[in-house]
Amino acid sequence: MTVRTGIGQDSHRFLPQDSSKLCIIGGIIFDDAPGFNANSDGDVVFHAICNAITSLTGILILGNIADDLCLKDGITDSEIYLIKAMKTLERQKVTHVAITIEGKKPKFKHRLLEMRQNIARVMNLDITQVGVTATSGEGLTDFGCGDGVQAFAIVTTTE
Repeated sequence: MTVRTGIGQDSHRFLPQDSSKLCIIGGIIFDDAPGFNANSDGDVVFHAICNAITSLTGILILGNIADDLCLKDGITDSEIYLIKAMKTLERQKVTHVAITIEGKKPKFKHRLLEMRQNIARVMNLDITQVGVTATSGEGLTDFGCGDGVQAFAIVTTTE
């Protein structure tokens, strides 16, 4: 059995507070923050997972497959990008995904389980195979100051 680990990161700045674009993180809508400055919905969690999968397969999801879906087909839902990314794994089976999120807003603490459940659903995993943590950043970065959100993802596979 071969075990592989991929790592990915993504970040986006918030749009102005009066923006009508939804704030979507881990496929969950957060009402207490504006949407992200991105061509797509800007879901930093799903984008970080896509980047982690790219590090496992060498197939560029964001910047290639997702850009085509977004710019040519008008598909802005990052869940679709993640589903496409999962297909690139071929024989590799995801055994665990770990996510860490940094941002002063929105408030993540009471939505962590909901994000885990949604990530597990999209990736066809058991919830025990998904870990999500979050930190406010304590004002040390732009994310910790409330200008946007960043996420890191580690995806472990076996083959």
